[in-house]
Amino acid sequence: MDMSPRKSRRPQMSEMNVVPYIDVMLVLLVIFMITAPMLTQGVNVELPSTEAEPLPVDQNNEPVIVSVDSNGGYYLEVGEDRSDPKPMNQIVEEVSTILAERSDANVYVRGDQHVRYGVVIRLMSALQVAGASEVGLITDPPRED
Repeated sequence: MDMSPRKSRRPQMSEMNVVPYIDVMLVLLVIFMITAPMLTQGVNVELPSTEAEPLPVDQNNEPVIVSVDSNGGYYLEVGEDRSDPKPMNQIVEEVSTILAERSDANVYVRGDQHVRYGVVIRLMSALQVAGASEVGLITDPPRED
């Protein structure tokens, strides 16, 4: 007879422990809930109101938007990319580069209603020098007061 003590073997667990994964997912959920409002940013521009039909949105062709805030600062917005204020010559160079790559890109100007008229006109002229054959203006619909 074999007198050696038998080792008791436990059956192996075939179930996955998902508790650590749930903890990680909850932490990620909290992080995304906190950071999501910070990701939506843009230039604070008070657009003039006018009655005009909205333009059709082309999902394949992201527009190039140049904003002018009430202080006369220029901002370049391409797709989801928002920028810090830039001098006009840098805006012209970047728009020129974009239009060289995508000649069919639409170029729009978002001008604050409190900025001087000449600032927006100089910007539109500079954008035409950069290669934008047509420059559109963005407005808000009229308010129902």
